[in-house]
Amino acid sequence: MATYPHSVLTLARKPSAFLPLAMSLSAFALVMISVKLLGAHPEHDEGAQAHIFQLLIALQIPLLAFFGFKWLRQDLKTGLSVLGLQIAGIGLALAPVWYFGL
Repeated sequence: MATYPHSVLTLARKPSAFLPLAMSLSAFALVMISVKLLGAHPEHDEGAQAHIFQLLIALQIPLLAFFGFKWLRQDLKTGLSVLGLQIAGIGLALAPVWYFGL
């Protein structure tokens, strides 16, 4: 039997909702730790941190597509709220890259 969550918190506990958020927070933490330890200067050769960051951001796309396909049809208002949180998480992860010019 399918359950239709009617609250953002209930839907946010689903793996298709919290995994992109966790990946965005991990990417944000990776950038901030790299800036703290290595400094905020752009490098000509990308290191392992840059590749991990790119993977964390790029792998969210199929998860967001799955989330949208599954939950936006069932509960549009709650699904859009969680999708907005996920997009804000991506923005949070990309903000230090833009700010520091990395």
